[in-house]
Amino acid sequence: MTATPAPAPVPSRTLTALSADGARLHVEVHGPGTAPAVVLSHGWTCSTAFWSAQIRALAVDHKVIAYDQRGHGRTPASPACGTDVLADDLEAVLQATLAPGEKAVMVGHSMGGMTLMAAATRPAFRAHAAAVLLCSTGSSRLVAESTVLPLRPGRLRTWLTAHVLGSRAPLGPVTPLARRILEYATMGAGSAPHMVDACARIVHACPRRVRHAWSQVLHLLDLDHGVRELRVPTAVIVGTADRLTPPVHARRIAAALPDCVGVTELPGLGHMTPVEAPDLVTGKIRELATIHAPKLKEGA
Repeated sequence: MTATPAPAPVPSRTLTALSADGARLHVEVHGPGTAPAVVLSHGWTCSTAFWSAQIRALAVDHKVIAYDQRGHGRTPASPACGTDVLADDLEAVLQATLAPGEKAVMVGHSMGGMTLMAAATRPAFRAHAAAVLLCSTGSSRLVAESTVLPLRPGRLRTWLTAHVLGSRAPLGPVTPLARRILEYATMGAGSAPHMVDACARIVHACPRRVRHAWSQVLHLLDLDHGVRELRVPTAVIVGTADRLTPPVHARRIAAALPDCVGVTELPGLGHMTPVEAPDLVTGKIRELATIHAPKLKEGA
């Protein structure tokens, strides 16, 4: 019998954060308000549902803040896309949920990790970041170094990969074929069926216009400078079978970080590490919070 993951707990509160351009961001806060804080930033085509395992485990004794990137989940789409927009949105979430001087562990998966790199020089990020965890992400050359298509590196593979990832075609219902395609592209070969199903439902729920618009941002991404500006303790996690952001990205990021506190390569796992290895990712967040994110004082 296939295990079914438990749903994320009901948030302690939900709110709308207003970004610099007026975009309205869906934000959830889970757990005790004075506990050590964790901020979760999801990736391309995902939503707060992607973090269900981490929210469920951490909300017992952490304040867990999760939000939907614009156009994803319950945050409406807007014409604006780009790395500056990602940084604007994260700043708005931090300002809406954290008290002055309150520190948090910032966790980003895929485009969520790129969000943290884009925001690295922003005042709100620097005021609130205690530590960072980057999961399955990259800072540049995403399309050129993707191995989603089993071709030799070069112009042809880069061109074809850009067209596949940037396709405007609807994903349609989650069929057995769709699950197999998603598993091949984004997950390790040994992923449990319930994990594949969960990721497929999340990804297929992303509107195709949003998927296409943000794929263009990722195609042109260059945040190498942002990596060098992450001046807090930063850990990196990657699956060795990640086809979207292969381990070369994690190693390059680790070499450029001012304060890298470790790189964890997970054998046989793919791009969806928080879903594929929920306990390990949660444990790393908990470790960073224990060391770097103190509990907020009562009355603060």
